[in-house]
Amino acid sequence: MITIYFNKKTEKLKNTVTQKQFISKRPKAISTSGRPEGPYRAVSAAKRLVTSLHPGADTLDKMFEYAVARFPLRHCLGTREVISEEDERQSNGKVFKKVVLGEYRWLSYEDTLTAATRLGSGLASLGQQPKSNIAIFCETRAEWLIAAQACFAYNFPLVTLYSTLGGPAVAHGLNETQVTHIITSRELLETRLKAILVEVPRLQHIIVVDDTPTTWPGFPRGVSIHNMAAVQKLGARPENERKPPLPSDIAVIMYTSGSTGVPKGVVISHSNIIAGITGMAERIPNLCEEDTYIGYLPLAHVLELSAELVCVAYGCRIGYSSPQTLADQSTKIKKGSKGDTSVLRPTLMAAVPEIMDRIYKNVMTKVEEMSCVQRTLFILSYNYKLEQLAKGYSTPLCDRLVFSKIRSLLGGQTRVLLSGGAPLSAATQRFMNVCLCCPVGQGYGLTETCGAGTISELWDYSTGRVGGPLVCCEIKLKDWVEGGYRSTDKPHPRGEILIGGPNVTMGYYKKEAKNQVDFIVDGNGQRWFCTGDIGEFQEDGCLKIIDRKKDLVKLQAGEYISLGKVEAMLKNCPLIDNICAYANSGETYVIGFVVPNQKQLQVLAQQYDIRGSWEDLCSSKAMEELVLKVITEAALAAQLERFEIPRKICLCPEPWTPETGLVTDAFKLKRKELKTRYLDDIERMYGGK
Repeated sequence: MITIYFNKKTEKLKNTVTQKQFISKRPKAISTSGRPEGPYRAVSAAKRLVTSLHPGADTLDKMFEYAVARFPLRHCLGTREVISEEDERQSNGKVFKKVVLGEYRWLSYEDTLTAATRLGSGLASLGQQPKSNIAIFCETRAEWLIAAQACFAYNFPLVTLYSTLGGPAVAHGLNETQVTHIITSRELLETRLKAILVEVPRLQHIIVVDDTPTTWPGFPRGVSIHNMAAVQKLGARPENERKPPLPSDIAVIMYTSGSTGVPKGVVISHSNIIAGITGMAERIPNLCEEDTYIGYLPLAHVLELSAELVCVAYGCRIGYSSPQTLADQSTKIKKGSKGDTSVLRPTLMAAVPEIMDRIYKNVMTKVEEMSCVQRTLFILSYNYKLEQLAKGYSTPLCDRLVFSKIRSLLGGQTRVLLSGGAPLSAATQRFMNVCLCCPVGQGYGLTETCGAGTISELWDYSTGRVGGPLVCCEIKLKDWVEGGYRSTDKPHPRGEILIGGPNVTMGYYKKEAKNQVDFIVDGNGQRWFCTGDIGEFQEDGCLKIIDRKKDLVKLQAGEYISLGKVEAMLKNCPLIDNICAYANSGETYVIGFVVPNQKQLQVLAQQYDIRGSWEDLCSSKAMEELVLKVITEAALAAQLERFEIPRKICLCPEPWTPETGLVTDAFKLKRKELKTRYLDDIERMYGGK
């Protein structure tokens, strides 16, 4: 009896493993032309691209109404109650604000629709007209998505601006789109918006999402300030007839984070977003109303907005968070109280590589501090699980005994982690798959394609690839002869990545000359976006990002340097929190700006008996040389060419955050701003000083 049961169980396990191996090795995409340059389509969409999730739900308001009809009383949007706030003085004299948060309080799908409908009607009562732009400048929170649904329903094109943008960039976006109404938070109104109101003369109405005072002294005449509840009360009167949007109408004008200069507004229609989220949803297996998503990335970023709209379409619940309250150890969480992941226990999560790199480094630092026996057990378990995953097996005993504590960092229930915004290093991806016990779907997309391009299948544990094309789009390669990339290259075709399909947006707002260069319409009327990224298609139809045209610099001796590649290879060095590689085409070598890991740098300084404050260590010539030696060793281990390795570096004591203006909200480097900030150091490293 026992033997028969065991054999059946073993046979079932073998079948499951064989099935997983078959799925992971089957072709993900095919070239529909038969040529190496493509276009490549997902096998399931080879004959026809998929454009919508639900029949008839061809605009965002219809999609939300569909979800409300199916899940009226289920939890939709959740926010944690603030129990107490206090200032905590650190040993260095700095004061940090700490909070104790309670349970999540939820709005049902029906409640959310009512709140959005009343807000839309109230905005109409304040003079907001259909097809006239309205702006949102606000942190990620439930009110952001309610405001967005209000605007989608009433056909108000929503201009989205990152909450970390500086005054000039915000003023530029508001003036370019000629908005008269803006939705914001009390904090952003007082700290950012108030200072630039005189530069935005068209602005008439400011809607504040918090509970706020009724009078606002010190604001310019002609600007009315309302709180959101009052506007919703105004909208409860049945006097504003709604004119719903068409699929071709503008849903969002999404301003980019400005990594290459002044932020550009990307014009996105309802049908563009519907197509994009249709492609994304197809790659998340068993997505349903039982799932819980944690929202903490900027909603002004296409990855977060798309992820939340996917969740809403399937009746999932979204609990809101922030990077400062995400985990028990987060900076704003009072010691001893719980972070958001511990309370919410999400099953779905999106993350940018910068955040995953931090988790990886923090855990690996703790591993280094373990006793010899503990460390050996961890490494043996890690390597064993890596081998088993490659064979298609799971490791429940290992997960329970060794990795459960690490998994609990994200609440312990995460089943899908979606990575986007930048390339994810192989080491970090392997760590996430092993230690967090959930697959990582690495995606590739841009604001210009509604964030949709590719997502790797969740049972594909290979690294360095971003998966095959989504079912909503197709991808082809265009030769870039100057950089040495051609579709005829062996063993894999290479070239600039072009994405085509219904998810490709309408273009840049008021940038016709740039639209002519970056967007193409083919003979069939399909739009294509020229990404500027260089990719190669592998045998199974998966795409690998290998370079970026803008990141490629030619040194004086003729060698091409991919700055992004150098940075990605060196970021896994425990001594580095962030790095920007820099090269001047008139010079013969690469240099770098490095934000060192404080703990690791101080340990290195102690080893060589170098003393001083944090600023002293970062300005020390001796420390620069020691860090450079460690970086060089890491670069050689990562198999970088000698000419790719930075020959000189400068240590930067201040971390690069979106608030500093040196990185975007997705933590992409702003190379122009970094160059300006460290111009004196560049001259010194290149021998000018």
